[in-house]
Amino acid sequence: MSFPRAKSPEQLYDDVADYDLVITPDGPLASALNRQLDRPHLGPFAIPPRRLAAGRREKAEDRLAFLELVEQDDVSWKRAAYAIGNILQCWEHQGTHDAIHEYDAYVDDATTDAVDRIAELDTTSMELTTTQIDADQRVAVVAPEMLTALEHSFLPDEYDAVDLFTDEPFERPPFHIFDSPTAIVDAVVDAITEENAEDVGIVLDQASEFSPLVESALEAADVPFFGGPGFADSHEHRTFLQLLRTAHRGTDTRVSEIRPLLATLDIDLDISHEEKRLYELSTPEIDWLTEFCEGVEQRSFADTLSAFEARANCDLEAFHEELETLGIATDPVTERGVDQLAFYLQSYDVPVDRENEGVLLADAKSASYVGRDVVFFLGLDEDWTHSAPRRPWVDKEAQYTRNIQGFQLLLQSGSSHHYLVQDSAGGSPVTPCLYFKELLDTEYERFRDLESVSHTRSATESETQTAFERSAVDTTADTVETVSQSSLNTYVNSPRDYYFSKLVDNPQKDYFAEGNLFHDFAEFYVNHPAFVDDTVIETVVDLMLDEMRPLVRSVDEETRRTEYRIGLETIVSYLESNPPIDGAFLTPASGSGTNVVADHFDKDVDSPVTERWFEDDDLGVKGKIDLVHSRDELFDFKSGSQKSAREVVKHSAIEEPTDTPNYQALLYLTYWRSNYPDQELAFTFFHFLDPVDDVITGDADLEDAVTTVTYYPTSLTDHVRSESFFEYLREDGAGDCRKTLSKIDYETYASLFETEPLPETADYDEIIDSAFGQQMIVDLRGVVGKYKYVTTGCEQAMREIARTYGQNYFRGDLDAFETFLDERLTELNRRHAGEERFPIEGLAGEPNYRRVDNRDLLLEGER
Repeated sequence: MSFPRAKSPEQLYDDVADYDLVITPDGPLASALNRQLDRPHLGPFAIPPRRLAAGRREKAEDRLAFLELVEQDDVSWKRAAYAIGNILQCWEHQGTHDAIHEYDAYVDDATTDAVDRIAELDTTSMELTTTQIDADQRVAVVAPEMLTALEHSFLPDEYDAVDLFTDEPFERPPFHIFDSPTAIVDAVVDAITEENAEDVGIVLDQASEFSPLVESALEAADVPFFGGPGFADSHEHRTFLQLLRTAHRGTDTRVSEIRPLLATLDIDLDISHEEKRLYELSTPEIDWLTEFCEGVEQRSFADTLSAFEARANCDLEAFHEELETLGIATDPVTERGVDQLAFYLQSYDVPVDRENEGVLLADAKSASYVGRDVVFFLGLDEDWTHSAPRRPWVDKEAQYTRNIQGFQLLLQSGSSHHYLVQDSAGGSPVTPCLYFKELLDTEYERFRDLESVSHTRSATESETQTAFERSAVDTTADTVETVSQSSLNTYVNSPRDYYFSKLVDNPQKDYFAEGNLFHDFAEFYVNHPAFVDDTVIETVVDLMLDEMRPLVRSVDEETRRTEYRIGLETIVSYLESNPPIDGAFLTPASGSGTNVVADHFDKDVDSPVTERWFEDDDLGVKGKIDLVHSRDELFDFKSGSQKSAREVVKHSAIEEPTDTPNYQALLYLTYWRSNYPDQELAFTFFHFLDPVDDVITGDADLEDAVTTVTYYPTSLTDHVRSESFFEYLREDGAGDCRKTLSKIDYETYASLFETEPLPETADYDEIIDSAFGQQMIVDLRGVVGKYKYVTTGCEQAMREIARTYGQNYFRGDLDAFETFLDERLTELNRRHAGEERFPIEGLAGEPNYRRVDNRDLLLEGER
């Protein structure tokens, strides 16, 4: 199929000028023909069949029938709407009001009753069914194939068909490709003024993001428009409905879920409350809202609407009238009633009084002609394609013909038409409307494959142009001297996310709040071990539940009570068996900040071994140590899932960072080494919630909840060459390893490291295949004998060496990390000073978006 040219209103008028009556498939097309009328004419000249049958602007039949049914019968609103929709659609496609009876699968008592009720109503469809155009008139029908079966039944027996399209091809203007919907809307609004608004039409998919963007942009530019948002789209109407829904959502409603409602009610809550439950907040700003919600079922719809009007300072007279029309104004606001009201507003277009002045906004799926001189078409993507009704009474071929001809006519509306599109969105190609496949001879996949003009910014332009004017500021950027482990983790994953984390506040998260409470208890216990008994633990559990109640679901409270009690008891049990040192070698603590548990019991927490803050400008690090367990061991309490020592080391890699970087152990050990440079050190994670299930079943071993990573102040080679490691392999190694090494002495073992260098890697295959590995096998086979177990024993020893490297740190690792810190801080300060941008991609490439806190601020397509 080609893309034929549609006749202009002038050409079409020349074809029909001598007729008494012209039937058109579309109202705006009829209006365009009527504007061409150059002679006196009594009665309608060009008119669509429904308007002619109605003799006036017709009312929506589906809404009219629905109101009739729900007023007379106690019937389910959804069931009534379903029956009415099927009846009217079948009527339109088959031509008679009771045609639905031919399709048994769609007939039930509600449908039968609805057919009878609809037959009694004064509707345009019944007028089309029972009457016919006066045969005494000379009648022309434009594009009769675009009329439905019901509309055809209204036509006289004799009429002349007039083609809507010529045999000439339509010279389609090029597509104008933009980067984003916002760029498209900006280009359109820039071309419209209050003076030329009456000459402009904009066609868009009203369900797309273009609709609110265009409406807000025109409002901001003081350009009048009509055809936009309907009754249900009114901000105040939607907010009132959300208020009613909020009242029935229950006690787990979160602040984040009702932000638009809070804004309308002029309730300003800090971002920290975002994840909290509305009914557990103790702040006076929400008193009106909670009181309204708690008493909503004792009020009528009219009363609640009046209360909302007073609070939001708005007048919703039309909504009051609609409640009266529905017969629910005095009904109590039950959850079922709210669901029915919401369903009605979503299903039916409530008439809205509006001035038809200014820019015409037309829906791409409803309009087939726009009678304006200049028409902008926005999007033109696959969402413009009609979905054929999946009902047996629909002639799909005829419906497709109506749809595609309507699309052809629509795209040729106006004397000047402009197609504004996106070629890609969210990193994926935008699929053009499927009708283009039928209308265009060219093979294509996306808009840029067709004749088009690009208005996108190239990479070069992006680098040389600025989006905003800049003015010099006489100031210097503060230098970042130190970085915490959490900030470093964020920065390595995505520098842009790190940047926004310093600018944007984030809501309080339940897992952070919960973890802080456990930390407070652990600190309190270390300071007052003799004070803590079963009664104190139960008191702390209650305290934690009180603190967490705004953030967690009420149905989970008993589960959390058990979890909290076991977590606290686990901390006590471990620290009783492994008490920390007194910390006499440490300087006095400078104060650890607020401790909720200590404040509750009115006790101090001033031990130098707990919550110990450090900041080292020379190394560029800072942080807080949960517990200095001993001079050579730092201790960290973790409420999350356990990680093995191998995972801890793996995710602290600096040469090839993983997508879940975590430098806590490495950073803390680097700092602690500066105090004890030649000492073996350890960093221990205690995952106190990990054994909860085992504690309940009585099978818990608290050592299983401990993960320790050790720092050795030597190289890997020196460590595994040591006599202590040799003895470890002989006593605790695998079977053939023990057997092989039992045949040699330590001097022979140490000599194995003198010929070839040992690769520093956690990949045991790499060590085995290396020159060192092969030489080790040769040397030991020469000493012990050429037995198979010797080769196996050597490989087992090298696996243990690789395992040791993969779950511990050595001097070179911490030295490299100090260099890594210097490089990151230098880079960060360069970006902080504005010398370069903070990129989205981190050291591992594309960021792990599951670990990004400011996802909405990281724009797709940027780097």
